[in-house]
Formats: sequence, structure tokens, C-alpha cells
Amino acid sequence: MTERILMIEDDARLAGMVREYLAGAGFRVSVRGSAGEGLAALAREPFDALVLDVMLPDIDGFEVCRRVRSSSDVPILMLTARGEPTDRIVGLELGADDYLPKPFEPRELLARLRAILRRRGAPEKRAGTLRFGRLEIDRDARAVRLDGAERALTSYQFALLVAMAEHAGKVLTRETLMDLVKGEPLEAFDRSIDVHVSRIRAAIEDDPKQPRRIITVRGAGYVFAKLQDADR
Repeated sequence: MTERILMIEDDARLAGMVREYLAGAGFRVSVRGSAGEGLAALAREPFDALVLDVMLPDIDGFEVCRRVRSSSDVPILMLTARGEPTDRIVGLELGADDYLPKPFEPRELLARLRAILRRRGAPEKRAGTLRFGRLEIDRDARAVRLDGAERALTSYQFALLVAMAEHAGKVLTRETLMDLVKGEPLEAFDRSIDVHVSRIRAAIEDDPKQPRRIITVRGAGYVFAKLQDADR
């Protein structure tokens, strides 16, 4: 089945190049030149992933990402014109799965797009539900519940949470986590794992600023607390 990609990009030349390249790789690509047109397309028909430019003529890509995440878990790859770390962090905090600074090589765009699609479609290593007191991680339904209420996470964040939960009680470095979720290598200065962990904490912790479930081990990484004490 051909995977469908929506690209929201106002640079017609760049969009045409990307559409041609991705079509050659077996994707079906639809392009919209404004945020309004892109959001309307998402409301009308299903897509397997969204490639979203930050700088759009009507609404910036960050706001588009926020709106999409309020109702959809479609994988989002953001394109940032300046490649500033702040832009990347903001996009990840709003729910984007990955980012790519301009200018970029089409081959890298394809690799990152395939990676987020694999993460979304790949089955978990083990089926069933992981339970930690008030927290339930349903690997079959790819759902997270706290006190029975479902909490929204992106596909990448869900995979990251599962990886930590499956190794509860063990300190995992950022490099180990990226390997466990088959993430792409990131620049050394980028703290995208930290941003994703922050979003997970916001979803599952009573007080994200004083986490009891996902604990930072300074200079080492993170540990997922498996004891019931995390719920007290």
C-alpha cells in the first residue's frame, strides 16, 4: 500500500523537488502552499505523515503543529529554515516527531521520513499492558493511561516511554534510548531526548517539575521508577 505524505510548504520549487524525489521512492505526495490549505486537506483525507515548514505565509508551522496534535497523532517532520536549536526544541515540545534544517539533502529527508513511519508502524517487542500503580502502558493499543484517563503522546514519545518502562529500575543513557527506539543520530548539542522526556513527564507525572516516575540521573541519563512509591 502506497503511503501518503502531505507537505505544507510555500516554496513551490522546493516542494516540487521533494514531491518528485519522494514519488520516486514510492510515496504519494500532496503539496499545499499555505497552512490553511494544509489543515483543510488533513481534515478531509487521511495521510500517513506530514512534512511541515515552519515559515508559512498565513500561520506559522508551530501553530499548525499545535493544531494538528490537538486531534491527530499523524507523524510530523518539521522543516526549519534557520536550523536554530530553539526552533527545533519548540517544534518537538509541540509534538513534532523529528525536524530537518534547511537546506537539506532529499536523501536525508527520505531517511528521516522512513524512520518516523517505521516507529509508528512497527509492532512492539512484546504485547500486553505494562502496569505501574496508576500508570498503564498498553502496547497493543499504543495507549497510555493514568488513573484510567488516556494521555496523548506522539508515536516517538510512546516508543520512548515503552523503552524506559521495559527497563524499569535501570539507568539508560540518551544514546541507549535512541538506539532502543531506533532514532536517528542527532547533533551532540541537541537535547531532543530531553525535550521528549519533558513531554512524557507532562503527560504522566502529577508534578512534571518534581517527577517521581521518570528520574534524571545527572551525568548518566534517566531511570524509570518501577516502585509503587512513585504514585504516593
